[in-house]
Amino acid sequence: MTSRSENTYMMPANNYGKLAIVIALIGILLSTFGFVKDPGQFFHSYLVAYVFWVTISLGALFFLLMHHVTGAFWSVSLRHVVESIVATIPLMAILWIPIGFGIHDLYHWSHESVMASDKLLAAKAPYLNTTFFVIRTLIYFIIWGFISYKLRSLSKRTKSNNDILSMRKVSAVGTVFYALTVSFAMFDWLMSLDPHWYSTIYGVYLFGGAYLNGIAMVILVIAALKSLNLLTTEVTSEHYQDLGKLLFGFVVFWAYISASQYFLIWYGNIPEETIWFKRRWEGTWKAFSLSMIAVGFIVPFFALMFRAAKRNLVFLSSICLLLFVAHWMDMYWNVMPGFHRGNVSLSWIDLSTMVALGGLFFWTVWRSLASRSLIPLNDPYLNKSISHKNF
Repeated sequence: MTSRSENTYMMPANNYGKLAIVIALIGILLSTFGFVKDPGQFFHSYLVAYVFWVTISLGALFFLLMHHVTGAFWSVSLRHVVESIVATIPLMAILWIPIGFGIHDLYHWSHESVMASDKLLAAKAPYLNTTFFVIRTLIYFIIWGFISYKLRSLSKRTKSNNDILSMRKVSAVGTVFYALTVSFAMFDWLMSLDPHWYSTIYGVYLFGGAYLNGIAMVILVIAALKSLNLLTTEVTSEHYQDLGKLLFGFVVFWAYISASQYFLIWYGNIPEETIWFKRRWEGTWKAFSLSMIAVGFIVPFFALMFRAAKRNLVFLSSICLLLFVAHWMDMYWNVMPGFHRGNVSLSWIDLSTMVALGGLFFWTVWRSLASRSLIPLNDPYLNKSISHKNF
């Protein structure tokens, strides 16, 4: 293995982290004012922003799990970048607290009077109750936090194949728990906004969007590091191409699962199932839904078809930003139709909450990147990753 100095791969002083925390503070101040002015709007806007950012953290965690489970060597030089995004999971646990305080504004099943007057909801009371809802959320974050902490701590001392095998074992077990907890978290936080509606594919659909945007975040962080002249030879167009392939594949996967959910429910024509989609096809929600398909699938699908597009970091980054727009639209589309019936009603609080959580997210990522070398210097497969070529 070529000898490399750790100091060479430490991130130099820059203002990205300071800028992120300043932006976060501005967003927090504006969001606090929004809460005082309109609590109902605030909690729904906050939920949209929260699921946007937490799904990116979870998408990056799945990327890390698959990296270890499959024994991929091409992504070794990206591993510390991915781990820095995964490091936001403890932050996401803290940022869930406002949702807990806003549970009565968000989830009408949380009101005892509603449960008492609705026989169908009363039957779901053993599962849909405030205490168990909070306990489940705590369990989700304990599991995600443990998996991410274990993998990151093992990564710090990786020097041999035995260390890599240990991470693979943790990831193999972690993948099972990940699949279960992410599905149930999406059922709890989003699907239970309309407790009469259900979809068995809902967790997979939201997982697809999470992984897609987790990959997009990896690409954007790499682009930010490249702008500082970092990882210039360690992450190359070969890596961009592989990331682009994953991006393209999960654009199709997300669209396929979304369409499958829609067509199966619409074809079944069961009133308590179709009402969820009908609500998103009324008034200006119809145009919003069609726009989301164009932004989230049609444009990136054709843009990412070409090999040259996947190998161009600037172009790939622009597609990632477009996918972020689509991801926000997707989360908004899941949360808001029950609050704004008939028509889309955008609020400045939607923006302030996104800015607040986004600033904290990037500040955490940047702190994690600055805390150690940008690449795993002692990984036995690092040289193989750097010299990786696509065929």
